[in-house]
Amino acid sequence: MDQSDLLHHYSQQFNADLEAIRTKVLEMGGLVEQQLEKAIDALNKGEVELAEKVVANDYKVSAFDVEIDELCTKIIALRQPTASDLRLVLTVIKSTADLERIGDEAKRVARMAIRAAESEPGRNLYLRIEHLGTQVRQMLHQTLDAFARMDVDEAIQVAHEDVRIDREYESIMRQSMTYMMEDPRSIPLLMDIIWSACALERMGDRCCNISEYIIYFVKGKDVRHTSLEQIQKEFGE
Repeated sequence: MDQSDLLHHYSQQFNADLEAIRTKVLEMGGLVEQQLEKAIDALNKGEVELAEKVVANDYKVSAFDVEIDELCTKIIALRQPTASDLRLVLTVIKSTADLERIGDEAKRVARMAIRAAESEPGRNLYLRIEHLGTQVRQMLHQTLDAFARMDVDEAIQVAHEDVRIDREYESIMRQSMTYMMEDPRSIPLLMDIIWSACALERMGDRCCNISEYIIYFVKGKDVRHTSLEQIQKEFGE
């Protein structure tokens, strides 16, 4: 095999390695999305068995995190990527970390669903949590779609969705406080509702982080701690 053939083979294998880690991230994202959907269903329907499955399956999310981290470490050690290839590996590492934390939050919601299964604090609040959960799940799906296509415009839309998530979260918090003042006996259960809302809001923040990593990979600029207006102005259509 002459040197040109060797270089061609090396390049092709490198591309395959990079594509493999991107695919693994999307597989992990799909699992996290399922975990979130089941956790929200368990909370709103009082299905303890479903919630327990979410808790039990969290190890699968963690296993993806470890596997992808090992693959990225191997690529850095053996391939010594530069420029956009290095940015892709860094984007994968950071995105995987946020997906793992979203999985942790889904597990937290599931555990709260188990504790809340026997109580009824007011159906209205459950509907609000269900609505917030649906918004966050759609946001996660949009984030994964943006990652799959490395689409900057869709990544910016994810950031816009986070603004709506924050508004819904704040509304739930105000309503919960009102219930607590009207009936102090409901406070222990309502705290679970509040912590569920907090977990969902943090998931939205994690999705926002991933959208920033996408922009970093495509544009080569770190937009963390940059206002949405500035990002939109600089990179939006």
